Parts: sequence; structure tokens; C-alpha cells
Amino acid sequence: MIELKDVRKAFGDNHVLRGVNLTIESGTSMVIIGGSGTGKSVALKCILGLITPDSGMITLDGKDVTAGDRDAFLARFGMLFQGGALFDSLPVWQNVAFRLLRGSLKRPREEAREIAIEKLRRVGLKPDVADKFPAELSGGMQKRVGLARAIAAEPEIIFFDEPTTGLDPIMSGVINDLIREIVVEMGATAMTITHDMTSVRAIADNIAMLHDGVIKWTGPVGEMDHSGDPYLDQFIHGRAEGPIEAVR
Repeated sequence: MIELKDVRKAFGDNHVLRGVNLTIESGTSMVIIGGSGTGKSVALKCILGLITPDSGMITLDGKDVTAGDRDAFLARFGMLFQGGALFDSLPVWQNVAFRLLRGSLKRPREEAREIAIEKLRRVGLKPDVADKFPAELSGGMQKRVGLARAIAAEPEIIFFDEPTTGLDPIMSGVINDLIREIVVEMGATAMTITHDMTSVRAIADNIAMLHDGVIKWTGPVGEMDHSGDPYLDQFIHGRAEGPIEAVR
């Protein structure tokens, strides 16, 4: 579904991506792990076309992501943002139905509201939440609203950016379970960026370890604990000693 071939990106003297090669198969859940500042978010933004790589190629279904109809390309994606990124001035249902109220995916207002309420139910929220504002919701509820928005337009591909950041362990588990259920149910292709190893084990089919601008290891999540890769081993066990230097 998605392939990165020798993708490189620098910002001045800061070479963030140094030749990333990665394949994400259709209908699978890929989780990218790595320390802060290793280029995970930059790679995601390159796939979405928010950042243009300096060299290399990114393809979606074998086609260059920089070619073709931009709106049609973005319509295939859903996104759960790290901080929720809900619009404070809009009620919850309008947040969920945001893409359905405008642009190429536009639906009649009442239909969009019905879809929003259906998606809220899918993530465990009652219809009375629809007319509340984000500020009236807990962090966990806001994250669920963000997830409902991500799936509202039935995307083929869903990106999850640190989906459990700021949540307690129980709510993190709830969100992880919802993500896994929804991805399987929709048959979607998923790409997640996270530091949370509990999330990795809950939602990944495959993982990729990004460090120093390159993929150090990639493979099935079941092989992660016995990879033999020193970078991956240090990261997943949270060891201070190893090839990854801790910033002190």
C-alpha cells in the first residue's frame, strides 16, 4: 500500500531522514518506534505530502504521492493527532463530521450529523456527547472524539500519532483496543507513531525501528523481543546503556 524508497530530508545541516526504506502492506498495522527527534513525524508528513523529501520516492499503490489529484489523495486518509487537535469552537459532532461538511466529501448537514453520532457510538460515546464542546470532555473522551473523526469518512489508510499520549494506563488500554478493533473491522491500512511499548504490542502487526534517519530493524511484532538488533533491544527494554546515546 505504502512504500518509501531511500527517502532523505534535511533541514539545513540537520539531516533528519538519511535514506528511509519501508514497506507497509495493505490491510496491516505498522508501528514506527524510535526516540524523540529521530524523524518519525517527518516521515509521516512526507507520506502525506506536507513536507517534500529532498530525494527518494514515496508511493501509494505504486503511484508517486506527489502526482495526481491532491484532494482525491488526501480523501483516502484518516488521522488521529497526538493532542487531539479538536476545534474548540465547534461542538463534538461537527468536529467528527468536519470532512463531511465541506470539500469533495461533503454530505447534507443532517446526514453528516447522523454519521458523526454513529461514529461516536463506535468509540463508546453516547449521542448526548454530540452537542457538547471539547472543553467539556475529559482527555480520554477527547481522544475518542479524535478517533471518531479519523474514521468518519471511512478512510482506507489511518495514521495514529502518539495515540495514548497524556492518558492513564487504563484509558490507554481502551484506546489501544479500539484502534485494533476498528482497523481490523474496516480492513484499513494503519501506520502508528508511538513511544508506548504497550501500544506497540496491542496494535502492531509489524514494527519498524527508526534511528539516526534510517530504519534499523523491521519485522513482525512477534519477533521484536528476539530480533538480535542492539538498537531495538535497548529501546524496547528502556535501557540507559547501549548504542542509543541518552541525552543527559
